[in-house]
Amino acid sequence: MNELMPLLRAGTRLRHPEKAGKPSSPIPRKPSWIRVKAPGSAEYEATRGLMRSLRLHTVCEEAACPNIGECWKERHATVMILGRVCTRACTFCNVATGRPDPVDREEPQHLAAAVAALGLSHVVITSVDRDDLPDGGASQFARSIAAIRESAPGATIEVLIPDFLRKEGALETVVAASPDIVNHNLETVPRLYAEVRPGARYFASLRLLDRVKELDPLMFTKSGMMVGLGEETAEVLQVMDDLRAAAVDFLTIGQYLQPTPKHHPVARFVPPEAFAAYRKFALGKGFLLASASPLTRSSYHAGEDFARLKAARLRVPF
Repeated sequence: MNELMPLLRAGTRLRHPEKAGKPSSPIPRKPSWIRVKAPGSAEYEATRGLMRSLRLHTVCEEAACPNIGECWKERHATVMILGRVCTRACTFCNVATGRPDPVDREEPQHLAAAVAALGLSHVVITSVDRDDLPDGGASQFARSIAAIRESAPGATIEVLIPDFLRKEGALETVVAASPDIVNHNLETVPRLYAEVRPGARYFASLRLLDRVKELDPLMFTKSGMMVGLGEETAEVLQVMDDLRAAAVDFLTIGQYLQPTPKHHPVARFVPPEAFAAYRKFALGKGFLLASASPLTRSSYHAGEDFARLKAARLRVPF
């Protein structure tokens, strides 16, 4: 029973019911280069209180991000719209799986209020997968973008979207709302999709990113992946080539961390020098910007990175 405790949401309801019967893989001790301090600053508590008061969920909490203490101390939070329960069951992810709650129509206004209260100049919006919705939740993204534009017209907006698999017109709805950057993470190499991301399709995700550029060639695109899941270096380099073929501008690469013994095991902890090499490879392949380190995550330092991304485009002829 002890090994199931991390899977509990509340009472006896399992956070990851689909993983309860899986064999356990011990969580390895983290190396010195990836350990972080436990959160607990006054700013952290204030940010958490604000999210609770506005009934908002964050990927920082739900995905157990190791950078939450640092980011929330700076009052930077990534809101996860469309509830806290995902319809997918990725083996790497700590977000709860199950039947989602109804869409909260007031959520975009609550999100806009949080942006104003935090004084954010760059906003990252993500979501759970909502395969139960006809548009996959695309209209909620569009409403959220519109609400932020009204409450904080000077803020730039980054959306970290799901794959909208088999949701015709969903991506078009999001792009038409004019976010400043569209992010969709490939997460891992195609060989590992069946195990790590079973509800998704590698080439569908790649096509989604390519389609953004077809709809708006000037819109920035971004993608991210984890390493330490069992991939080979050559496979990571192939993913880079695939993303460049889709004209993706910005790549992030971070270390996979195993949330519970029932999640996909950590195959290895990639050393910092390997991340530095990945970054050099990515820049050499033509990405405008690349961030690669053990603690890199999609929305980590997103505002500063977006400023660098815009500056990099100015230096490269379109």
